Amino acid sequence: MSAEERLIRYCKVDTQSDPNNEGETPSTKKQFDLAKILEKELKDLGMENATLDEHCYVYAWLPANTEKKCRTVGFIAHMDTAPDFSGTNVKPRIIESFDGKDIVLNPEVTMKMSDFPQMRELKGKRLMVTDGSTLLGADDKAGVVSIMEALTYLHAHPEVKHGRIAVAFTPDEEIGNGPKYFDVQKFGADFAYTMDGGEIDEFSEETFNAASAEVEMHGFSIHPGDAKDRMINAASLACEFQEILPKHMTPEHTEGREGFIHLISIKGNTEEAELSYILRDHNAQLLEKKKELLQSAASYLNDLHGKKVCTVTIKDAYRNMYEVLKKEPEVRKIAWQSLQDLGIDPKDAPIRGGTDGAVLSFRGLPCPNLGNGGGNFHGRYEYCVMEELEQASQLILHIIQHTQEA
Repeated sequence: MSAEERLIRYCKVDTQSDPNNEGETPSTKKQFDLAKILEKELKDLGMENATLDEHCYVYAWLPANTEKKCRTVGFIAHMDTAPDFSGTNVKPRIIESFDGKDIVLNPEVTMKMSDFPQMRELKGKRLMVTDGSTLLGADDKAGVVSIMEALTYLHAHPEVKHGRIAVAFTPDEEIGNGPKYFDVQKFGADFAYTMDGGEIDEFSEETFNAASAEVEMHGFSIHPGDAKDRMINAASLACEFQEILPKHMTPEHTEGREGFIHLISIKGNTEEAELSYILRDHNAQLLEKKKELLQSAASYLNDLHGKKVCTVTIKDAYRNMYEVLKKEPEVRKIAWQSLQDLGIDPKDAPIRGGTDGAVLSFRGLPCPNLGNGGGNFHGRYEYCVMEELEQASQLILHIIQHTQEA
């Protein structure tokens, strides 16, 4: 089975997670469908203690075949696909030699290069795309493929010496619960890499610091005919609150290491209204300032009305994993050398989001992120570069080699 065939097989399995069922892990039972396939494939490869637990985590280990003492390296990918767009009845197809022009996915949907100008650099590459009715699922089934391809190679080539290798496939990463029941001690790696990125040359050891905010507006509802100087319209307050916040701090006006305040939902009526936000920044101090902005906006409205019409509840989500990884330079060095072995010029790529590794790093498992060749994630325009997918499995093999040598 080639990497391409493996990716098609995995992408056809619907594993979409459900943000409305965060209390249960996995959030959708259909994630077990791929987990069971992977458990069997790992057992067929002779992996040690390949197991699938009740929360849909798949673990396996490849024993060392060298007497040399070396650290255990791990590789992690998530099985679920994003809830943003359908993952049911995925129909992948291959573009053999991309011409750099618009891609017609179906008669109604075209992937326009004016919308995705970075794709012009992929001219001549083999791309896997969708039929425009679903996402592809390369996020993160390409990561699963890269790990499985590397293990398949090691199984076929027992002469390749290596230390102990740990692998894991997780559920619910797309709804922020990937690490929820991840057993770091059971995994047993000294460090690991999540194979959950985009371009193959990207090395990511930075994530956002993340928080969420729930804003509640408390109005005073009265018949509009008698409302003068008496009514407090909670829905209007919600709009006013949003207008107070700096417009340059929204996602559509930020890039790189610039953080943002993102309104993800708003609902309500005259009596009550709610706004939900996510707050992000690579700099922890700047994230705190964003929290203060929301609290200041609430204080302004409360002072204006002379009563508590607005409350803000903030909850921290994850921290920038660079706080941990900057103390583990060897983890970076191994990945950097491995990319260079493949003739790739590595680049630092701070993640404008989070990964399983962001939480796992703070739980004692240093865990930066590497790419698999995917792009335009979470929607109908998703694609994966086949040449980069194959390089991703080679990258894993070189990391294993350098770990033995370290």
